[in-house]
Amino acid sequence: MTPPLTLAHSSCPNDTFVFHAWTHGLVPGAPAVEVTLADIDITNGLAERGELDVLKVSYGVLPYILGAYTLLPCGGAVGRGCGPLVLVGEPGDPTALSGARIAVPSTRSTAYLLFRLWAAGAVPAGVGEIVVMPFHEIMPAVRDGLVDAGLVIHEARFTYGQYGLHCLADMGEEWEKQTGLPIPLGAIVAKRSLGDRVLRELADALRASVRFAWTTPETSRAYVLAQAQEMEPAVVDQHIDLYVNPFTAELGEEGHQAVRALLDRSAEEGLLPPVAPGALDLRAEP
Repeated sequence: MTPPLTLAHSSCPNDTFVFHAWTHGLVPGAPAVEVTLADIDITNGLAERGELDVLKVSYGVLPYILGAYTLLPCGGAVGRGCGPLVLVGEPGDPTALSGARIAVPSTRSTAYLLFRLWAAGAVPAGVGEIVVMPFHEIMPAVRDGLVDAGLVIHEARFTYGQYGLHCLADMGEEWEKQTGLPIPLGAIVAKRSLGDRVLRELADALRASVRFAWTTPETSRAYVLAQAQEMEPAVVDQHIDLYVNPFTAELGEEGHQAVRALLDRSAEEGLLPPVAPGALDLRAEP
């Protein structure tokens, strides 16, 4: 018997919603998978070490893993109005970040790339110390004055007011203003060594899983809520509505342009190594 493929994604509602049908045997003919739930910073590291077959990772880690992995054209997080936020304790303008101590969820994340691209123009004197911490600890750290500002992702855009914090800048809004493109946040990658047939099967399974989730959302409801780290059900719904969209079902040409723009702009700023034109080949297209 062929062993199941290994898969890792986060416990965030968008991921559990998207993957539920596939990982719970509700997609006929889909490859069997053994699932690990882990924060994105952990899955990025797993991909860099080449440890699993299929992973949800930050687009910011792609240049480091494209030798072993290929980008699947569906299942990820790309969209509009869903970018990371820079939060502060008191209202102000970007110049307040000059020399500031800023908490971020990862320096390998898309959120961090978007932040650095924005800060290069908005904070000409440069930011200060970057402190990496789990994303759920960032808002309390800003509130308690342990850091001057925090870069937050996911459901924090719906809840930061509960901490008495203020949004200094919306990284997604800035990105869309500059490029006109959607925001590439999370990618699904699979090992190239699996071969074209399996890669096509994986992409088909993902598309079917997304369609199943949209058609019968009640099927995954209990599972999604159980993994949502005590998140309020209304916030879970907002999270899914924002991050699971047509780009999840198919990245498409516009999504591909957004990914290429992020990687190229980041390379120009010295934030990432350059990616060769052919390295971002979207394999397993339908």
